[in-house]
Amino acid sequence: MPARQSALLWGLLALLAPGLAAQDLEVSRPSPSRGADFGIPYRGQVSRSAEQIYSYNYTSRPGQVDAFRVYVTSSSDDLQFPVLFVVRQQKGVLSWQVPLVFRGYYQKTYTYQEVSRTLCPMAPVEEPGSEEQYIFVDVASMAPYNVPYELLVARVVNFELETGVAFNFDASPSQPQYFLYKFPENVDSVIIKVVSKNAYPCSVVSVQDIMCPVYDLDHSVEFNGVYQSLTKKAAITIRRSDFPSGQFYVVFVIKPEDYACGGGSVPDSQQGKGNHTWNLQRVKHLQVTIVPSIKASVYVQAILLVLIIFLAFYLGALVVAFVHYFRIQRKAMDGRYSPDDGAGTVAASHPISAGTPEGSSYGAIDESSPGGGRQQCSPDGIPRSRTYSDSSVEEESDFDTMPEIECDKNVIRTKAFLYVSDLSRKDRRIVSKKYKIYFWNIITIAVFYALPVIQLVITYQTVVNVTGNQDICYYNFLCAHPLGVLSAFNNILSNLGHIMLGFLFLLIVLRRDILHRRSVEAKDIYEMEYGIPKHFGLFYTMGIALTMEGVLSACYHVCPNYSNFQFDTSFMYMIAGLCMLKLYQTRHPDINASAYAAYASFAAVIFLAVIGVVFGKDNVWFWVIFTVIHVLASLALSTHIYYMGRFKIDVSNADLGIFRRIAMVLYTDCIQQCSRPMYMDRMVLLIVGNLVNWSFAIFGLVYRPRDFASYMLGIFICNLLLYLAFYIIMKLRSSERIEPIPLFCILATAFVWASALYFFFQNLSSWEKTPAESREKNRECILMNFFDDHDIWHFLSAAAMFFSFLVLLTLDDDLDSVRREKIPVF
Repeated sequence: MPARQSALLWGLLALLAPGLAAQDLEVSRPSPSRGADFGIPYRGQVSRSAEQIYSYNYTSRPGQVDAFRVYVTSSSDDLQFPVLFVVRQQKGVLSWQVPLVFRGYYQKTYTYQEVSRTLCPMAPVEEPGSEEQYIFVDVASMAPYNVPYELLVARVVNFELETGVAFNFDASPSQPQYFLYKFPENVDSVIIKVVSKNAYPCSVVSVQDIMCPVYDLDHSVEFNGVYQSLTKKAAITIRRSDFPSGQFYVVFVIKPEDYACGGGSVPDSQQGKGNHTWNLQRVKHLQVTIVPSIKASVYVQAILLVLIIFLAFYLGALVVAFVHYFRIQRKAMDGRYSPDDGAGTVAASHPISAGTPEGSSYGAIDESSPGGGRQQCSPDGIPRSRTYSDSSVEEESDFDTMPEIECDKNVIRTKAFLYVSDLSRKDRRIVSKKYKIYFWNIITIAVFYALPVIQLVITYQTVVNVTGNQDICYYNFLCAHPLGVLSAFNNILSNLGHIMLGFLFLLIVLRRDILHRRSVEAKDIYEMEYGIPKHFGLFYTMGIALTMEGVLSACYHVCPNYSNFQFDTSFMYMIAGLCMLKLYQTRHPDINASAYAAYASFAAVIFLAVIGVVFGKDNVWFWVIFTVIHVLASLALSTHIYYMGRFKIDVSNADLGIFRRIAMVLYTDCIQQCSRPMYMDRMVLLIVGNLVNWSFAIFGLVYRPRDFASYMLGIFICNLLLYLAFYIIMKLRSSERIEPIPLFCILATAFVWASALYFFFQNLSSWEKTPAESREKNRECILMNFFDDHDIWHFLSAAAMFFSFLVLLTLDDDLDSVRREKIPVF
């Protein structure tokens, strides 16, 4: 602009705004730029009347990324008039102020006088030759006084990270760092591993695409890319397909406070004091290493390994089935052995005569025998005959009271020594249909439970993929192998064992059921009057539960977190409860708990587990209430088991006499008979069981474990193992033997469960803590560089539950040739 025109313009401005001072008009004039060199510090002062522009230039080299870092400081802590720094490049602008202000939780502020930022690198020049590049740094302030500052612009020496080479550096809230990584040839995915010796200060590691600006401050780092919070460990798996350019930035941001990582905030005495001791302490030393991830061939090998392992179980079951078939054929050719009739003689092998009515209780009760016929009490107490019909199945109560022997069941169940024949007096078809209710109910529960679960975890996975927030899911990130949209395919694949072994157990039960049906249709006396009465409804239910455990555990591991933990444990509670029901039903065929009451109990347990996780961490009142419920439930169940459902106190007359009747029952049953209980074996079991449960209750009340779900599951598992041990001991005490197949299953169950629990307690993550604290437990893969300790737990626990089911299925095979009148109840 000519000098004359410039003078006219300034004169016009003076006429339009006569109140402006000359020095104010002087501010709007552009300041001349000052040539500057890289690596040389510059000092100066700025105010509203004086600003400074520094000009840097350099020559780009072909194929090389040039990165520069700007370091600025200012001794001023006046937040009203900060020093403003604006960096202009060819394709971007970066600006900040000093003091740099961060806001944390509860509106707390943190200020820093030292700031350093890495400028967005220029794209490398592709053609040979040189290209001149410029960087302008504008320094200004609106302060009415001079504010000192220092400026340094230097080239970043180690800006590109190398594959397999550990790189160490420091970062702070006001001095974030980021580096460039390029995928090598023939590498489709890499794992970024970050470690630090100190847990705090809390930090964030982010992976962002090559674009400007780079989001490298606390309030912006979560705007783009994939990120994790970090205390001591972090690991992010990156696939080349997610970055078409084949390169990305790894950004490291230190948070001004530690709430996100489970810590606290800065003490009040340390806030707002510029370069105070606290701010100077928030420097974190980090080490980053980028290594290639596994190749696609490892995925194929892992899938084949899982299939081979569990198909081997199918092969073993097939071999056992063939051996059993040939043994049956040989016995059929040689003539079947004669069973022991319990009197030292042998009973002839023949089908039940035509005189025995079809549908009788396996011939255990002869209608022609005195007092042995199926009778029903009339209202006046006189027994009358009763004819069975399928409509009897519809009469369902919490505990089946065997209405067909209402007249004599009190006498039978109060005998000092009970035999299976005493408790297998119901019609076979009616009892079987009652047990089948368990199967159909669990199918319904599985469908209505699994569908919303699948929908929810798909939503979780979508949110993780879209937002890039990997703090949502608690994986073992050091061994989390993605496939498609799934972030940890290995944790899902390892649950295939539960599904395959669940189907295998269903096939084994189906085979036994078919053989049993054929024998019953042929009216084989061995199936009708010998051995434990065979009802397969609960076994089918257990097989479905094992399969659904695999499905829901896989769903949980799509995105394991605090909100969906119950997916992984719900069917574990049901499996433990069903096993105990089956174990009890074995020697008490007619005392079957209602399926509706059983599933309602399971629902109450799951509900209690959810309440415990949500409210039971530090709530003393919750643990007091839970302890009372636990103890009372143990006593009530013990009473029912001891009296086999016949303990009743008449409360029809609601008067003070009820307390006298309760005291009388306690006196006669608990004081007079303490020296010699009527049911000694049951009393021993119940005393030990109550001691174990009370120990659990006291432990929970005193220590209040944070993982309430595992605590509840431990209670169920311990009670199941205690009952199973009691059953086996009583079986051996009764001079019963254990066949080779159940013996093998018992030994295999003990060994596999011990191994499985070892891997279970190798905690690799914990949703009870913050995501950053959970990652401190992450560890490398231990099998094929694909499966971790928790995957091994999945394999072994599936096999352990399968063998446990086989124990229950085969444990009493030795009694198939013993009359029920000689099989004791315990």
